Amino acid sequence: MIYTLTFSPSIDYVLYLDNEFESGRINRVRHDEIYYGGKGVNVSQVLYELGIDNTALGFVAGFTGKEIDDGLRRKGINTDFVYLRSGRSRINIKLKSDVESEINAASPRIDASDINALFEKIDKIGPKDILVLAGNVPENIDRNLPAMIIERLSDNATRVIVDTQGESLFNILPYRPFLIKPNHVELSELFNEEFSPSDISRIEEAARRLQVNGARNVLVSLASEGAILITEDGKVYRRQAPGGYVKNSVGAGDSMVAGFIAGFLEAHDLEDAFIMGIAAGSATAFSDGLASGSEIRDLYRLMR
Repeated sequence: MIYTLTFSPSIDYVLYLDNEFESGRINRVRHDEIYYGGKGVNVSQVLYELGIDNTALGFVAGFTGKEIDDGLRRKGINTDFVYLRSGRSRINIKLKSDVESEINAASPRIDASDINALFEKIDKIGPKDILVLAGNVPENIDRNLPAMIIERLSDNATRVIVDTQGESLFNILPYRPFLIKPNHVELSELFNEEFSPSDISRIEEAARRLQVNGARNVLVSLASEGAILITEDGKVYRRQAPGGYVKNSVGAGDSMVAGFIAGFLEAHDLEDAFIMGIAAGSATAFSDGLASGSEIRDLYRLMR
């Protein structure tokens, strides 16, 4: 089984405006859409689109948390969330006009008993399973929580895939995660030096530094420049993103993670997983929301 873990799932309320957004004025909405969000939740949805069974873990609260849980189940996705005793899950606002703008709400409070309830679920994950740990740690809990979670799995062969950033990512590296997926902006923050998507040699060198610190495979997403994968056996794969009209940046990186997993499970080959990952990330970038399985596989066949 594949498990995805999102510390703070959300309802994403997407507003398409008639004109450029104007601060301090009434802005007319052409139409709106609602999605279930959070990085791990996005991974779960794209995996499901690709025919990969999975279970979404994380913390939800209040009527919005129940809607996230119920909504994912209606889509056919397994969930096993920890329900918090107070607060409510986030509603994030995404404004689409001439540019994209986002207003992300604060996460509900998570206490020690909630974390222990999550640990009980983590302890059931077995050596043949995959855990995808995606997204940032909420402000009100220990930044070391992702490392604490992976430490609980360190005695078995569970493959752990990590898409987080900053201190949380560095703390995870000694536990030798199977894959980490920073983007070039997150690399810049990690190493306190600027990386542009075209700085391929410097990005490769930075990825190898992450491997020295423990990461087995490093996948770096480079926006329109595609991605680069440095494998644990020293191979380097580099592909440009396929051409297309970019409509949406939300969820593209999460789709890449889901595509990588699907490709790896189907072919047991890192290069094939890499190409499927780029296809999935690009397909979502070309869509209004998360890409469908058919859109991803069509793009994958073109890339192949």
